[in-house]
Amino acid sequence: MYQDAVVLCSASKYTQKFYLNPDFEGLPEQVKQELKIMCVLFTEEAGGIILLMFDENGNLTITTEADEGDLLYDEIGAHLLIKRMRSDKRELFLQLEQYYALFFLNEE
Repeated sequence: MYQDAVVLCSASKYTQKFYLNPDFEGLPEQVKQELKIMCVLFTEEAGGIILLMFDENGNLTITTEADEGDLLYDEIGAHLLIKRMRSDKRELFLQLEQYYALFFLNEE
């Protein structure tokens, strides 16, 4: 499903952990903190797992998933949160796509 995707970061309500791909340690500390806060708040509100990934073209995608039988996971709320996140963090996401293109896809 995520075969050609590169995970930027993720957070899980189940493990209560945040993951930042070590390949992105070069991001400014402020950006790393913003990603962490954004992902952790998402899982606190909607539950489940959130993944921010770059597809093979360098586009940032946001996916969410939940364990089967997780009655506390709010699927509708998760989709609304992602929609709001895309709007509120549009500039950050564009900058992350540019960073990925420059350092990982060797594009200008």
